[in-house]
Amino acid sequence: MTPLKSLCLFSLLLVLSFTFAQAARFDITNRCSYTVWPAALPTGGGRRLNSGQTWSLDVPAGTTSGRIWGRTGCNFDGSGRGHCSTGDCGGVLQCRLSGAPPTTLAEFSLNQSNNLDYYDISVIDGFNIPMEFSPTSSGCRSLRCLADKCPDAYLFPADNTKTHSCRSGTNYRVVFCP
Repeated sequence: MTPLKSLCLFSLLLVLSFTFAQAARFDITNRCSYTVWPAALPTGGGRRLNSGQTWSLDVPAGTTSGRIWGRTGCNFDGSGRGHCSTGDCGGVLQCRLSGAPPTTLAEFSLNQSNNLDYYDISVIDGFNIPMEFSPTSSGCRSLRCLADKCPDAYLFPADNTKTHSCRSGTNYRVVFCP
């Protein structure tokens, strides 16, 4: 391999390793006594979590508008079509749309200005499941919403004091019924 090709390959690998290092892993755990059907955007995800189960989800760096929520009272057929009592996203298991209210939301933007992630819990669309949303890095604040009108959550759109930040590259936990 020529020195120029070696340099190009090394540069490409360096860029890719930096990009992947900034991605975030979200561990979504159901500690409720009932089944929760978490959903995630923009990754287009959704699945069933029985009590005690965890779903690990990798979210790309630079995701500017992500959200995770739990759905309840769901029934899907083998093709992934069905309905949920709360948080339904168009009658499909693999959500491509936001959930219908009420939904307790974990919202995030990854690797934004100043190399920071921004995150919050929102109950603007209503409350349906108790939630904890926490970074795994020390020094970053954990958020909890255990009942309707929780103090750590956005209650109305202009309430900009509820967004928190953490260093980019941090991983996160979303726990239903913490």
